Amino acid sequence: MNAPSRPPHFETFGCRLNLYETEAMKALAAEAGLEGAVVVNTCAVTAEAVRQARQRIRRLRRENPEARIVVTGCAAQTEPGTFAAMPEVDLVLGNLEKMRGESWRALAAPDFRPPTEKILVDDIMSARETAGHLIDGFGTRARAYVQVQNGCDHRCTFCIIPYGRGASRSVPAGVAVEQIARLVDQGYAEVVLTGVDMTSWGADLPGAPRLGDLVQRILRLVPGLARLRISSIDSVEADEALIDAMESEPRLMPHLHLSLQAGDDMILKRMKRRHLRADAIRFCADLRARRPGMVFGADIIAGFPTETEEMFENSLRLVEECGLTWLHVFPYSPRKGTPAARMPQVEGGAIKERAARLRAAGAAREAAYLASEIGAERTILMESPRRGRTEGFAEVELAEDRPVGALVPVRITGLGPKDRLTGAARAA
Repeated sequence: MNAPSRPPHFETFGCRLNLYETEAMKALAAEAGLEGAVVVNTCAVTAEAVRQARQRIRRLRRENPEARIVVTGCAAQTEPGTFAAMPEVDLVLGNLEKMRGESWRALAAPDFRPPTEKILVDDIMSARETAGHLIDGFGTRARAYVQVQNGCDHRCTFCIIPYGRGASRSVPAGVAVEQIARLVDQGYAEVVLTGVDMTSWGADLPGAPRLGDLVQRILRLVPGLARLRISSIDSVEADEALIDAMESEPRLMPHLHLSLQAGDDMILKRMKRRHLRADAIRFCADLRARRPGMVFGADIIAGFPTETEEMFENSLRLVEECGLTWLHVFPYSPRKGTPAARMPQVEGGAIKERAARLRAAGAAREAAYLASEIGAERTILMESPRRGRTEGFAEVELAEDRPVGALVPVRITGLGPKDRLTGAARAA
């Protein structure tokens, strides 16, 4: 009797786009009939992310001594030799190759033999296509993620991601609208637009439309979509059509995650960012005036090279001055090949201490925001039978079950454990 087939096991590090692409790889692997492999989709944003991926690969080998281990993702793209040198790894697959059906068909072939150097990684800068791998959701009945953009044309001095993702390229608006309409027909109430550099969407398309044009087109052409959310943007590049949609369209969620990175002008210049601290403060104030109740998150790096205590204090004050609620703090780590890695570095202990202070400031802002929500009436998207998220992305716990994926009107009643709000369902 034949042994039962075993589907591949996938693990993902990093961003929502990586999670999206892992789901696409699962579909490609299933179509190819691949069995028994272990696939690790890596992240390159920090040295710690690479270290964690390598540690996990070693453990996966111990747990799966006979499996073929395939490493892909941004870290595999930017430093393939690092992973090819690991005895636990059988194949290193680039970011272009992982999205191609022929890669998975070759892996599934009974006579597949990896190349001698174990590396199948093309030049990512040659990439022109995107979204040839549309998927319908993440396998849950809550929100669905739709990739509309990939790559980045900017060269921030700390960032290795353009070398892992290639040049900016956009999904045509019609393709995105078609997929979102299909997701709505399948019952999804919320869709999140995702990409590497969202505000660059459209620059490579005929007529150079902007992200706001895409958002308005989706909302107009998919009237059944209850909630649209944007994953992360560069605030200085937000176009007027996007701001208008934020102000006037209740189906566009009042929650933005901003790529700010620092709050000191000299550090921002050394990062080669495209905004100053005053731009960030003004953007948050202006948008909040046009859409009261706006909730902002942000990425901030602690301990960027040459950062003095005074420069750090400017970043720390930005948390209050922009009214940030959801903070992602990154202790700076040098990425080989980036200009910042060659700059004078901040001592490791100072980086750790500054990151802790930023996280504490973020936690205080989050606590204040959650307290301000008590008594409010919100609508939550159920992510599990008793837990969902508000329009502003706050987590709410209910005392009774509701269907996953449902939109439930609630009254916020208090603050529960793990920084979750508690709520009571209201009649629709």
